[in-house]
Amino acid sequence: MPEPKVLLLVDGSSYLYRAFHAMPDLRAVPGDPTSPATGAIRGMINMMQKLRKDVRADYAACVFDAPGKTFRDDLYPDYKATRSPMPPDLRSQIDAIHEVVRLMGWKVLSVPGVEADDVIGTLSCVATEQGVHTVISSGDKDLSQLVNDHVVVIDTMNDRRRDAAGVEAEFGVPPRLMVDYQTLVGDTVDNVPGVDKVGPKTAVKLLTEYGSLDNLVANADKVKGAVGENLRKALDWIPQGRALVTIRKDCDLKDHIPGIPDLADIVIGGQQVEELKAFYDRYGFKGLVKQLETHDVPPELLEEHRSKKRVGAGPGPGGLFEEPDLSGLSQATNLQYDTIFTWEEFEPWLARIEAAELVALDTETDSLDEMLATIVGLSFSTEPGIACYIPLTHDYQGAPDQLPRDEVLARLKPWLENGEKKKLGQHVKYDRHVFANHGIEVQGYLHDTMLQSYVLEVHKPHGLASLAERHLGRAGIDYETIAGKGAHQIRFNQVPIEKAAEYSCEDSDQTLDVHLALWPKLERDSKLRFIYDLEMRSSEALYRVERNGVLIDAASLAQQSHELGNRMMALEQEAHDLAGQPFNLGSPKQIGEILFGKLGLPVKRKTASGAPSTDEEVLVELAEDYPLPAKLLEHRSLSKLKGTYTDKLAQMAHPRTGRVHTHYAQAVAVTGRLSSNDPNLQNIPVRTVEGRRVREAFIAPPGHFIASADYSQIELRIMAHISEDEALQRAFRENIDVHRATAAEVFGVALEEVSSEQRRYAKVINFGLIYGMSAFGLARNLGIESAAAKSYIQRYFERYPGVKTYMDETRLSAKARGYVETVFGRRLYLPEINSPNGPRRGGAERQAINAPMQGTAADLIKLSMVKVQDVLDQQQRKTKMIMQVHDELVFEVPGDEVEWVRTEIPRLMAGVAELRVPLLAEIGVGPNWEKAH
Repeated sequence: MPEPKVLLLVDGSSYLYRAFHAMPDLRAVPGDPTSPATGAIRGMINMMQKLRKDVRADYAACVFDAPGKTFRDDLYPDYKATRSPMPPDLRSQIDAIHEVVRLMGWKVLSVPGVEADDVIGTLSCVATEQGVHTVISSGDKDLSQLVNDHVVVIDTMNDRRRDAAGVEAEFGVPPRLMVDYQTLVGDTVDNVPGVDKVGPKTAVKLLTEYGSLDNLVANADKVKGAVGENLRKALDWIPQGRALVTIRKDCDLKDHIPGIPDLADIVIGGQQVEELKAFYDRYGFKGLVKQLETHDVPPELLEEHRSKKRVGAGPGPGGLFEEPDLSGLSQATNLQYDTIFTWEEFEPWLARIEAAELVALDTETDSLDEMLATIVGLSFSTEPGIACYIPLTHDYQGAPDQLPRDEVLARLKPWLENGEKKKLGQHVKYDRHVFANHGIEVQGYLHDTMLQSYVLEVHKPHGLASLAERHLGRAGIDYETIAGKGAHQIRFNQVPIEKAAEYSCEDSDQTLDVHLALWPKLERDSKLRFIYDLEMRSSEALYRVERNGVLIDAASLAQQSHELGNRMMALEQEAHDLAGQPFNLGSPKQIGEILFGKLGLPVKRKTASGAPSTDEEVLVELAEDYPLPAKLLEHRSLSKLKGTYTDKLAQMAHPRTGRVHTHYAQAVAVTGRLSSNDPNLQNIPVRTVEGRRVREAFIAPPGHFIASADYSQIELRIMAHISEDEALQRAFRENIDVHRATAAEVFGVALEEVSSEQRRYAKVINFGLIYGMSAFGLARNLGIESAAAKSYIQRYFERYPGVKTYMDETRLSAKARGYVETVFGRRLYLPEINSPNGPRRGGAERQAINAPMQGTAADLIKLSMVKVQDVLDQQQRKTKMIMQVHDELVFEVPGDEVEWVRTEIPRLMAGVAELRVPLLAEIGVGPNWEKAH
């Protein structure tokens, strides 16, 4: 399925104020206060350049408020009456800002009588109807009401992303309730009154209790105290207040975008270079003129260099928007980068590599798929500033003769496969695969800068460019600079050797430099050093797992796809019969018309565009009482299963091995967990019969079996260890069903008298509290009253006081340190733990409680993976580890090793650590993955 197109909308009015206040007092003639101000123009250029670099978009517009009144002024004459007038120095720059943004390739919109927010709301609604995703760049919280599954708001200045989860975390209500929330709270900036004395906390409480503003108004007489009195006083105002804060989504934009609803008129364009050059020259932006004239330093690299120089958030020398000094870029002269074309040049470098204490190396390849990639060139760095590039298979027209790849690799193979020769890389697992594609098993990888960063600063980016900028103050050559971008991007073998050499040498050189900056920090901290060693050893084990791959039964998948297709066709007919007419089951608009228009089902929620929502949560709610939504849900789940797995898995088999080789991303999840992609093995649904059948297609070859080993109730065991709660520990030590034990404690009954329903409740409570579930969430999950849920939680903490103490102390510790730790010392940072925003702080506090358990579980499965692989190697077993999914290890086992696996794998997994409660690993064996459970 093609990736959806993206519309990028910039809140230009928000941007220009930020640019104006962030900049020093720049003038066209520096130092002359009578000269025209240019700071906001310069700041706007920087911000727009960075945004274009960071967000891929097919369509784009920068939207500004137009001068004059809007419909809101007619509704309420005091609208924005308390706002200060625009500073004259900013007003004087508006026309120039519009001009330069247009010259940079953006559609500029300023619609009389309509605010920028309303234009943005209308365009986001149009885009959604066209199947286009929308990214809105703004710091304005009001735009949060537009967020839905297809619309996200980003605040680049504060590094904030407001998707549905982000809005709820920040404000305490989902996007669908943001208009209701704003109506209650009011808007002091725009001089829109809310309900007197109702602030954010009270608004969240009221909306949580009553579900919506309409329901709150309908029950206003039931709201007690001063809040109820003030609410009743505001009843006449509330409709007007809501109209003022609601962003319109139906503005007439045809005079400004003639082709609308077709978005072709706002396709993102290229820079008008000559016109820009004249503009920059007119306003004295010499650095930008030079950039356009020489093309030596692209805008992306310039922006990276500028952020590298940032000292603080404020303006002035060294600040974010300082005119850049290009002297520190990779064009600096203190570097010795050699390009090797002959054996006479190769020999001295080989001797240097063999004699070096530590060598950084990097592969340049023709593919991002590590199982298919072949080497185009190699680079090595033996000391800071010194590197070489060996081009091997550049084959563009006019490419110079190069050394033969096979002979070069043969000469390097003894050094590469010598474990005593210490090596360093950035994401070495990928390079190991690439060398293995050429028959070389590299040994001696001692360090990986990506993993060093992952352990030291898990909450930051781990790409080499980010690391070099952050730790060295060095900006590097962007790949798109040498290879182009998008559909026009060329493969590395087509990149001119002189550019490829500088790029690759810089990679190796920077990798070595980053290592020298990060390694001392790891060496000083024994706990972080332990985690880093674990990550390095896990990288080795994961390389083996990825290399092994898993055999797929294509015939079984084809049969499943056929059956799913038939069932989907039947569901479609059943849905048509229930609707009384045919309709497109994939069209939210048509579904809405049938459910709410024709059948008159109750509207549970509305989308940002005002249409009744047909998302999964709504359909689940409706399916409890109506048959058609249930059919739609089943059709959706089968469609996803078919499109993601049964249709695609067999096609993903590697042409050489006939197996599927997933990729495990090691440095992504902040908890230390792995993520799997191409294919994603972690998202196969296992709660449905159809989902479990997919696992039947993961098979063993003849004479072999699949074995699946996983930890039992691992996070609850970790909670028992960390909290030191005696009652919880006793349940595990005495091998009592922990959910039954919890039910006995919470419901005050004997263990043998616990009913299945009470055990189910206890299971939800056990896992819910681990994930920071509130009484409201527990009540909703169990379908009970909030008071009952509060009572259950209170009794739980009375019976398990150690858990309550752990939660309280963890919150305090996290606030003091800014991070929490796993049992083994992995640091899990919590940037929002001291946020002044209550919901964001609350979310971080819940993370603080859960992260040590998730992180410790991740550490344990990695320890198991490493230990098991070591034993398999030491005993020269033929059993292969082929998958790691959550807390589970999956093996391909020859028949004569099945009994050994049944006995030894659980023993090894249970023995990797000694906690205050016993670890328990369980194993199953079968002809396929599903039967092994």
